[in-house]
Parts: sequence; C-alpha cells; structure tokens
Amino acid sequence: MPSVMIVEDEETLSLLLRYNLEAEGFSVENCGRGDEAELLLRENQPDLLLLDWMLPGLSGIELCRRLRAREETARLPIIMLTARGEEAERIRGLATGADDYVVKPFSVPELMARVRAILRRAKPEVVATQLKAGDLELDRETHRVRRAGREIHLGPTEFRLLEFLMTSPGRVFAREQLLDGVWGHDVYVDERTVDVHIGRLRKSLNRGKAKDPIRTVRGAGYAFDDQFSTAR
Repeated sequence: MPSVMIVEDEETLSLLLRYNLEAEGFSVENCGRGDEAELLLRENQPDLLLLDWMLPGLSGIELCRRLRAREETARLPIIMLTARGEEAERIRGLATGADDYVVKPFSVPELMARVRAILRRAKPEVVATQLKAGDLELDRETHRVRRAGREIHLGPTEFRLLEFLMTSPGRVFAREQLLDGVWGHDVYVDERTVDVHIGRLRKSLNRGKAKDPIRTVRGAGYAFDDQFSTAR
C-alpha cells in the first residue's frame, strides 16, 4: 500500500484524514508534533507527507525546509495544510519546497485527488495497478504474478513482500523495515521470519537458471535488483 504520514496537531482533522486515506487504500501514520515527525522521518520515509503549517515543537514550514535540505528526503512529496490563505503565505510555502498547498477548511475529496495526482507524478510505482520488471509482472488488482508468461502462485505474505520490494528497485531494506512495511507496525514477528518468506518467494520465482530478482546485501537486508529489468 502507498504510505502517507499526517503531521497535524488538530486531532479531529488528523483522524478524519486517516479514515479517508485508509478507505482509499493507503497505509497511514499520524503525528501531532513537528519535532517528533522529524525523528520519525529519519527512521521511516512515507510515500507522501501531509504537513500542517502550525505545529508544536517545530513548525511545518521549518520541517519542510529541513527535509528539503537532506538528500534522503529532498524529493519526498509534501502537501502543506494551513489556515493561511494569503498569496504571500502560499508563495512562501511553495518556495520552501512544498509540492502543493491546501488552505483550511478544504474539501476532503479534493485533497484525496491532490494526493493521488502528486503520487502519480512523483512515485507512479506506488499507485500503478501493475508492476513490471524484466520478465516479471505483478498485478495489484487481481493479485496475480507471472514470470515469462507463467503464472506463479504466491501466498499472501510472499505477494505483499514482492510488491513492497518491486516498488523501490535497488533500495536495500533492513529486516525491520520489511517487517514494518509488509507485516505492519502493530504486529510482532521475529526478524528471522523475513528470511523464511524471502526463501519461499525465491523458490516460487526462480526455476532452472532464471535470474534471481531479489538481492541479498550481507549485514544490511534485501533489495529488488535494479538491474533485473535489463536482464536477459
């Protein structure tokens, strides 16, 4: 699922946004302080950030500036939420690095449309219904996987694991990150469980001398091979 972090100190609005985003199929994390959000974003980066301008601890505008200054978050899609509707303030927000600027009160359906539009431009892989690399195809709507035209039957966990890795080819994920992204933050599973499911996934995907699309990085974790799409 594409992931969104909501940084908003107005609890009612934060819960409303979470409800609507989860109904649209997003994974959502809420935070009510700017300084706490900065720490969370160093540990786990979402696909998009909904950021309130006025926050306790650290203002949204300052957090946006800091995120743009860091290489890891320089391209993170950010929508700024604010009660400041003046033209000068909108310009300031956009100049700081926000991708879009929404003035409160706003239409929730319109905000959902803006979220989808920005993700289609910035991260098309997280909203695409089909993921393809080399001879491997994954269909998110039908939950089917094919390799070289052959249908591959995966369990639900292996499917989510492959989907998660394919959305970020080349990026190395630690076992803990895979547990959070595939199993969820609220589920306790031993990290070695990841190795077991990676093994099952490889067994299903690879036959004969077929190239393994999953790369093991010793001491770091696993990645979907970013060279796999050009493999012969």
